[in-house]
Amino acid sequence: MTIREVEHDIAVAAPAETVYRLLAEVENWPRIFPPTIHVEHVERGAREERIQIWATANGEAKNWTSRRVLNPDGLRIDFRQEVSTHPVATMGGAWIIEPLSATESRIRLLHDYRAVDDDPGHLAWIDEAVDRNSRSELAALRTNVERAHAEADLTFSFEDSVDIAGAAKDVYDFVNEAHLWSERLPHVATVRLTEDTPGLQTLEMDTRAQDGSVHTTKSYRVTFPHHRIAYKQVTLPALMTLHTGYWTFAETASGTTASSQHTVTLNTGNIARILGEDATVADARAYVHNALSTNSRATLGHAKAHAEARR
Repeated sequence: MTIREVEHDIAVAAPAETVYRLLAEVENWPRIFPPTIHVEHVERGAREERIQIWATANGEAKNWTSRRVLNPDGLRIDFRQEVSTHPVATMGGAWIIEPLSATESRIRLLHDYRAVDDDPGHLAWIDEAVDRNSRSELAALRTNVERAHAEADLTFSFEDSVDIAGAAKDVYDFVNEAHLWSERLPHVATVRLTEDTPGLQTLEMDTRAQDGSVHTTKSYRVTFPHHRIAYKQVTLPALMTLHTGYWTFAETASGTTASSQHTVTLNTGNIARILGEDATVADARAYVHNALSTNSRATLGHAKAHAEARR
């Protein structure tokens, strides 16, 4: 039985503790791994956990489950895929973060794997894929870890909620059935929704801003009937470098509380062009917050009317 062990590494301009935290806290993954849409804890202990990952590969959304062992003292995270894809028989490894200085660190990415039937051709294919993917993943990770560290003050979250005298399922259905939004929501001009794999959606739509302009956006969505829909926007407006969020639908004694949460990172390079030479980061934050909240509140308002009409 042949088990291959390989290592790749890269230096990043961020403190080791910051890099470890960004990797350990899976809610950061849509920020630091461009293909990642959403990560969910399946099981969670003090140091061990199972996580389900939704990510894009060759333009398609995929998901899988991994086990991780966290070692914050050693700045190390071990991982192992529960079910590997042919021709991989088993795949695991580790992230190891080493301080180089107070502001720099080295990320080491270890892999160990075995090919189905110990086939030499399969092993050569895995060798090439792991080498190629590890190099590109580390390069992208360096860019996004450094950006996340430098732009920590530019990232913010907010939430809008509404109480609805209706069933959570009806509210969920309204948001889930995004292919009907151009008929149901005045700010949506056109919409294209595909769901080739149940629970994994690709949503493209043209929305009208308050000034009358139309913007095209694309998002991937992960649905959890009938209580949550998580998403990552991958075609972004000029004032954002990141936009993730989720819709939640919680049953209450009087009906449902529906919420829309957003996490945004501002693109400071476009503030002057979009808002004028005198505009500040605070102006951009207020503008983005207002634009997203306006659309969210409109959607929640129409979802409320839809659900309450079905009582």
